[in-house]
Amino acid sequence: MEEVRSMLFGKYETGRLLGKGTFAKVYYAKHMVSGESVAIKVINKDYVKKEGMMEQIKREISVMRLVRHPNIVELKEVMATKTKIFFVMEYVRGGELFAKVAKGKLKEDQSRKYFQQLISAIDFCHSRGVSHRDLKPENLLLDENEDLKVSDFGLSALPEQLRNDGLLHTQCGTPAYVAPEVLRKKGYDGAKADMWSCGVILFVLLAGFLPFQEENLMKMYRKVFKAEYQFPPWFSSEAKRLISKLLVADPQRRITIPAIMRVPWFRKGFSRPNHSRTSLRTSTNSPSPAFFNAFEFISSMSSGFDLSSLFENQKKAGSMFTSKCSAAAIMAKIELVAKGLKFRVAKVKDFKLKLQGQSEGRKGRLSLTAEVFEVAPEVAIVELLKSAGDTLEYAKFCEEDVRPALKDIVWTWQGDNHNGNVSNNIKIVFNKIQKFCFNNNCPKIVL
Repeated sequence: MEEVRSMLFGKYETGRLLGKGTFAKVYYAKHMVSGESVAIKVINKDYVKKEGMMEQIKREISVMRLVRHPNIVELKEVMATKTKIFFVMEYVRGGELFAKVAKGKLKEDQSRKYFQQLISAIDFCHSRGVSHRDLKPENLLLDENEDLKVSDFGLSALPEQLRNDGLLHTQCGTPAYVAPEVLRKKGYDGAKADMWSCGVILFVLLAGFLPFQEENLMKMYRKVFKAEYQFPPWFSSEAKRLISKLLVADPQRRITIPAIMRVPWFRKGFSRPNHSRTSLRTSTNSPSPAFFNAFEFISSMSSGFDLSSLFENQKKAGSMFTSKCSAAAIMAKIELVAKGLKFRVAKVKDFKLKLQGQSEGRKGRLSLTAEVFEVAPEVAIVELLKSAGDTLEYAKFCEEDVRPALKDIVWTWQGDNHNGNVSNNIKIVFNKIQKFCFNNNCPKIVL
């Protein structure tokens, strides 16, 4: 990886190696213009493709885009070449919380502060539908002010990973911190599993060692299943009471974050962090469409950019188009067209419609959703996604009925290229996204 050790994309001067894993290395770097220090994670694209990890990398980008919080390491931008992917992240100077705990137990006030910041960050993740699934002191960093930052969302989960039972089923995490229901392989609630891990972390901060520790892994698992552990004599009764409510084998009886925030021990000196960097727009009373992940937009809309082959898209059959009309106007037009085509229309949420045909096709009635996303000021993306019915019938329906009917609101359809190159419209939209992200200090893609 010699090419990343001097200059990256003409923007970052890269320096020392901070750490390395199986398929990635992390380097210290400095922005050439602002002088800002950053950490750049360099991922070997061939390796992750070979290991079938592309969806995991894509999910990590999506998750880090969602969870912008003062106690979470910030993803600043994503870049790529034909062989590598670069995550440009906030540089956290203080290193891992694990290094501090490895020297011995922490004082109760210090442990409480870190636990408060951890819960604030995880509460924000859960509010965005994200479960971390690998919480441990090694993934908790400290900045120059001794404030905690949650990192490493490589094993995190989004709602679309839930099965029909509404649960997650992937067994992952670090054994000593993993909840018993994850080990049982029968499905689990990711948020409740995170709470167990938070309980183990609080125990470790106060004790200086793990609650469940055995050389034999099966013996340790048996203790985890029974929530069998002992408190050291120096634990305060309030801390013991809270940990006892976190390390509960039955996830349904485990304490929730709202309940934790009502516990007097937790509330001592607690103040909610300023979320000034968590929102991309000034809130108003009127609803606005979701902000579309720029990474997914470029990957989906443009087959000419270098990033287009970064991920093999395995989504259900769907189509996208861009529009310069308002979200409300787009929704009204789609509803009008759908009713004209004898489709039943139901509003799923403010900027999402469900459309269902009346006639029976080869695989039942054709159903699809239409959702409007914001990508930049005055630019929207509309995603049409088949939810039921025959794929060939859906493709024909989009080509012969939908496209002509929506032509007066469409700016560019997905895949519409000129002479084998990406259309100028897509390039313009991309430039708008870059400008929007720059002005709003949010993650972007450089190609």
